[in-house]
Amino acid sequence: MTKPKSVRHTLDSITVKHIGKTIRPGDCVLMRPSDTSKPSYVARVERIEADSRGANVRIYVRWYYRPEESIGGRRQFHSLKEVFLSDHFDYQSVDTVEGKCTVHNFKSYTKLDAVGNDDFFCRFEYNSSTGAFNPDRVAVYCKCEMPYNPDDLMVQCEECSDWFHPICIDMTPEEAKRLDHFFCHNCSSEDQKKLHNSHVSTRHADAKVDTKRRRR
Repeated sequence: MTKPKSVRHTLDSITVKHIGKTIRPGDCVLMRPSDTSKPSYVARVERIEADSRGANVRIYVRWYYRPEESIGGRRQFHSLKEVFLSDHFDYQSVDTVEGKCTVHNFKSYTKLDAVGNDDFFCRFEYNSSTGAFNPDRVAVYCKCEMPYNPDDLMVQCEECSDWFHPICIDMTPEEAKRLDHFFCHNCSSEDQKKLHNSHVSTRHADAKVDTKRRRR
């Protein structure tokens, strides 16, 4: 005889006793990796299930990938707290949950007054099969034309509003922190040109006035 398939029920929440936290669908959690030398996995809880007796609880999760877990690997503009929302879903035992965490959107993350150990951010969705990202383009800054990494110190030009890494403009981080005002090379050049043209125009105006006076 075929063994009847066990019926599983969907739960609205579950209290994970070993961490003393209640998790619900939509929460982000830290999951214990099989290799203890690796950092905790980050996942979003999609569904919580239990058997008919309310035991054997498992969670259906959507994994976040860290940059080093992606096909392209970690790049210069990837933050240490950055994760990618993947298309990889999986069932996991609730016993592998190590704690709750928060995955912010990029804008919210950059506005945090303080970043905690359990704070992460996501600005890309990631296709684990092809290695493709969505969106496939984001704004770039500085002379190096790299996306913004909130881990890195940058200074903003008061004229064009672009952001620059101190090292890209031959400046140390210490020098950048002491700046009261900053104008990038292009804007400084433009300001000098404007100033020069203003002086030339003024001299031309004065010459015309002097000529008119002499004609009198």
